[in-house]
Amino acid sequence: MNRLIQTIRNIFKIEELRNRILTTLLFIFIYRLGSFVVLPGIDPKRLEALAQLGNSGLFGLFNMFAGGAFSRASIFALGIMPYISASIVVQLLGMAIPYFQKLQKEGESGRRKINQYTRILTVFITMGQASGYVVYLKSLGNGAILINPTLFYLSTVVVLTAGTIFVMWMGERITDKGLGNGISLLIMVGIVARLPFALKQEFFSRIGDNGGGLVAFLIEIVSILAIIIFVILLVQGTRKIPVQYAKRIVGNKQYGGVRQYIPLKVNASGVMPIIFAQAIMFIPATIAQFFPNSNAAQGAGVFTDHTSPLYNIIFAVLIIAFTYFYTALIVNPIQMADDMKRNGGFIPGVKPGKKTADYIDSIMSRITLPGATFLAFIAILPAFASAFGVTSDFSRFYGGTSLLIMVGVILDTLQQIESHLLMRHYDGLMKSGKIKGRTTAPSV
Repeated sequence: MNRLIQTIRNIFKIEELRNRILTTLLFIFIYRLGSFVVLPGIDPKRLEALAQLGNSGLFGLFNMFAGGAFSRASIFALGIMPYISASIVVQLLGMAIPYFQKLQKEGESGRRKINQYTRILTVFITMGQASGYVVYLKSLGNGAILINPTLFYLSTVVVLTAGTIFVMWMGERITDKGLGNGISLLIMVGIVARLPFALKQEFFSRIGDNGGGLVAFLIEIVSILAIIIFVILLVQGTRKIPVQYAKRIVGNKQYGGVRQYIPLKVNASGVMPIIFAQAIMFIPATIAQFFPNSNAAQGAGVFTDHTSPLYNIIFAVLIIAFTYFYTALIVNPIQMADDMKRNGGFIPGVKPGKKTADYIDSIMSRITLPGATFLAFIAILPAFASAFGVTSDFSRFYGGTSLLIMVGVILDTLQQIESHLLMRHYDGLMKSGKIKGRTTAPSV
């Protein structure tokens, strides 16, 4: 306890770290406050049907990502998911269109242009999703809309679009001026905000008639803790490739060798494949909002039921595919091989240059498969939890997207705090070793 108190004191002694923490907390507070501000022209007392929808199926997951704003018809109802969708599209364009490939190679200036295109695309995606959201609100037919339908449509599209852009801006400011990845942090905040409600609901469900009692509830808690440990091991797992560096001793002009390692992560992409796959799974449900009473909406039902086998098969395949895709984006074997060659390093038994790049690429392909498979398995665990009688809200924390995002984001944030402490010669957060986040392996 004394060590914890001293660590907290050290954190607030560092002015930069203190300012970053306070900035992050301020934006989180604004985000949570905005999630309770209802759209103009809606009677919040007549949103029971929307609230019920927000507690089930894929819409429940969307509602959790938005921190409950979706079911409250808030100005932040669409959350940050349109920005995630836009990021996916732009990154796919970077693989298919030479112009975007060129931008990716232009360094900081190219990154700024790509970010600008992502923001512009976010506006159009948000407008489309906002239109579908309005159509769905009208289909509820419970008198919740109090103003002229046309005026309500125009004002809601504008407000929802502005709300998502503002959330995107807050996420970027957190990344620049606060702690951790702002976009991921806001998603995590929305998820954590639903945890107390889900925990309370599960507790009363278990102590009720035929619920299994307090013992069943404690078994669930222990199971979740075990899964959390497994997820941490998955996020932090590495595979080290030995690298031999030539080292010159200037005094007597002798050459020796020093062995170092390239730490390649088993899951280099972190939770981004989960977020990307989830954004893709939202597309059919988003389109179905425009036609709530059509056959297309009924056909999209498979994408709103996270307990159905087909949904989980598609979800798992998308996660594995996006894990390879995102790993290929952030881990560049050619650049790693070139950097190694420039520094006089080599992998024992492997020729420098293309052979080294091919060797690193083959290692990454091998270790990514089990990482992607385990990631997909954890992502579909809520379906198994539901099959054993766990309530819908609580089952989403039983592995799945929610748990992966929470663990990954928390580790990243703690890693940044630890880096600030160690740079100022304070003790880190852990007694031994360093906290490992989801950052990619550094080039050598």
